[in-house]
Amino acid sequence: MKNSQFRFLLYTAVAIAIGLAANLPAVDADEMKLTSAGPIAFGPEGLLLVSDPMDATIYAVETGDTQGSTEGVKIDFKDVRAKVASMIGAKSEDVRINDLAINPINGRPYLSVTRGSGEKEISVILTIDPKTNSIAEFDFADKKFTKTKLPNAAESKQGRRGNQRMQAITDMAFVDGQIYVAGLSNEEFASNLRAISYPFSESNTGASIEIYHGAHGKFETRSPIRTFAALTIDDEVNLLAAYTCTPLVRIPVGQLKPESKVKGTTIAELGNRNNPLDMVVYNKDGTDYALMANSARGVMKIDLTNAGGQTPITTRVGGGGVAGVPYETIKELTGVMQLDGLGKTHAVVLVRDEDGSEHLKTIELP
Repeated sequence: MKNSQFRFLLYTAVAIAIGLAANLPAVDADEMKLTSAGPIAFGPEGLLLVSDPMDATIYAVETGDTQGSTEGVKIDFKDVRAKVASMIGAKSEDVRINDLAINPINGRPYLSVTRGSGEKEISVILTIDPKTNSIAEFDFADKKFTKTKLPNAAESKQGRRGNQRMQAITDMAFVDGQIYVAGLSNEEFASNLRAISYPFSESNTGASIEIYHGAHGKFETRSPIRTFAALTIDDEVNLLAAYTCTPLVRIPVGQLKPESKVKGTTIAELGNRNNPLDMVVYNKDGTDYALMANSARGVMKIDLTNAGGQTPITTRVGGGGVAGVPYETIKELTGVMQLDGLGKTHAVVLVRDEDGSEHLKTIELP
């Protein structure tokens, strides 16, 4: 999914790459029609990454949203899903907010949204003005964009958990001129992680990822990364990746070569029967932390002080137990479905109440 602090540190390093991107020919806007709305993420200079998992395509869109500041921005938007539904002419229960991304320049929230399902499904990207709390559909018509297609994405076929093609792209992040993409491939080792250079030339088959799953007591290669964020350890960029049921894994990006097989280092087992939803990495008082939202185990604040030196988990952690790097559950944060960083000290969260209503609000990073 996201790492606002890390992106800020690396914007200067990618300025040349963005300059090159500005000279790329514009693609006919009529070609940008989403068949599905998956993860979204920001790069520098207002560059928005939009994924279409069913089409196995990633778009890099020059939004032009490059003015303003995050200073003093506070998001407090009630009943966001109901208001989105009203805007697009749908029932609230037929609308799904798939992802949230905050423009690091000005704090403007962007939402990846789906209405309906099957042949009637419509996918859109929406924006919210943090000053007026007004919603608008992001108009691609006059925007310059480029795209890349994943060559070996998971096949489109229905399973007991839906169409596995929707897991072709489960999370994305822009780090130091590279777009990292997690998801499922059609390979035997289906768990896949790609490093795609930007500006786009062509995509690649990515690396197959093997991890040890503590709750299951075995090595696995077929479960996708659900969410990840970038973390620098000893001057080396790593991806901190979370999987269902819930191993936390460290993967150095230098190992992500196309067609390679990479074994991640499991640094925590955070409990079974749980799905990680979203994650940011941040620094507070000189210590690195991850803040991770989960489907069944609340919001975890994970201490990453020893993320590089943690003894790898290679034996079973049974009974729903936990092991590895320490964490605490932030009890006052409940129902968090999505989150993204807002500056260095805050985040925006999408919260679902017990009655099913959903709200966007700003929190201070704990």
